[in-house]
Amino acid sequence: MAAKKPKTSANVEIETTEAATEAATETVGEGTSEARSRFSAALDEAKAGAAALADEGKARAAEAKEQAKARGEDWSAEAKTRAGELAVEGKHKVSEGLSSLSRVIDENAPALDEKLGAKYGDYARSASRTLEENARLLEEKSLDELANDSREAIRKSPVAAVGLAALIGFLAARLFR
Repeated sequence: MAAKKPKTSANVEIETTEAATEAATETVGEGTSEARSRFSAALDEAKAGAAALADEGKARAAEAKEQAKARGEDWSAEAKTRAGELAVEGKHKVSEGLSSLSRVIDENAPALDEKLGAKYGDYARSASRTLEENARLLEEKSLDELANDSREAIRKSPVAAVGLAALIGFLAARLFR
């Protein structure tokens, strides 16, 4: 340490000014550290708030996903039910159509006998019986049985299945034109 100087008013003023400067620096330093700690606390609070919002967002997203999944399952079940109803209705209409075609052919068989001969009339009656039998079988079978029979027929004769599909497509196009 330095030797003590005699106290003069100038020295006292300098010491007082230095003390005040040190006190002010300490106060500013304390204020700075207090500001830093408050800022850090505010950042921590903001981070916690953001994390809470992220968690809430994830929870809401999960809830929305579950609701969408439930609605999708409901719609899927409704669609399957409706498709089944339409398939049964379509099967019934096809069966009715085959029966109607069978009756028309059977009604016209006597005219074929007269114009073309008994042989052609017998062909028409045979076709009529076959159509009526197929209509009855179609009406008796379930959709699952029909699907299995169709798969089996396609496996046995894929070329005939493609040809039949093309013919049906052509007839449907002509019908709806």
